[in-house]
Amino acid sequence: MLIHGFGASSGHWRHNLPELGKHFSTYAIDLLGFGSSDKPCSQLRRETARAGAVAYGFDLWAEQVADFAAWVLADATTSTAPPPSLQLVGNSIGGVVALRASELLMARGLAPRQVILIDCAQRTLDQKRLALLPWPQRVSRPLIQQLVCRRWLITPLFRTLARPAFIRRVLAMAYPSGANIDEALVELLFRPSTDPGAPESFRGFVNLFDDHLAPEILARLGALPVRMIWGELDPWENPAEARQWADQFSCVRELRLLPGLGHCPHDEAPQLVNPILIEWLSATERSQRNREDPAA
Repeated sequence: MLIHGFGASSGHWRHNLPELGKHFSTYAIDLLGFGSSDKPCSQLRRETARAGAVAYGFDLWAEQVADFAAWVLADATTSTAPPPSLQLVGNSIGGVVALRASELLMARGLAPRQVILIDCAQRTLDQKRLALLPWPQRVSRPLIQQLVCRRWLITPLFRTLARPAFIRRVLAMAYPSGANIDEALVELLFRPSTDPGAPESFRGFVNLFDDHLAPEILARLGALPVRMIWGELDPWENPAEARQWADQFSCVRELRLLPGLGHCPHDEAPQLVNPILIEWLSATERSQRNREDPAA
């Protein structure tokens, strides 16, 4: 299952699904607030409950992934084919969603065979990382938190940012090689922003100042294998921290750094990333078959 980063849609796996689909049953879904999915009103902490409002966050998105994965696995049991091996792949905040979903699935007795993180979000603005920020950012944090929860500010700000020209500027940073920045990519990022509820899902996301962090989950995963792909020129998720995760957590089995690539290497250079994904996913499939039938 492929899990994208915020603001994108399942279409962000446009260069991966066709190739992975040749080898595996592969799904990419639009989580609540993403892509073509619904974008209900945001419900922040300490706000009065409103009918239909949603507390956006990693628990919500992970529950959706876990529920969908459980449905896929249950549906597969009606088939005469060998049961599929559940493997999660996530990019950016989709990586944190994949990690959290793995915990929920493990609690249900449906642990995935492995999790693959592609430039997983490090969430440097989370409250639990406040001490690591430069002092001007620490001092200004309370004011920022007060401002970004205000609809009168966040809605016009979102409308200013959600424009094709601005999206192209962001993509120029995220894709340092410039590869695959095309009109199709701009459109798949821009179109969801035109949905009526898009400012609300944006409001919910930018107010996630105290939520799950990848290192905390990695420390709890035990023997569940985690593998990581990282663009060495990622402008937002520091590869040095990815190296620390690889050294610190026993569940991280491998880290591959990709020179010259940025935050979304699966879309920027699918010709490099797809073979890695197929290699890792296939190895896990073979391992499962060998456990089920050692004589095979």
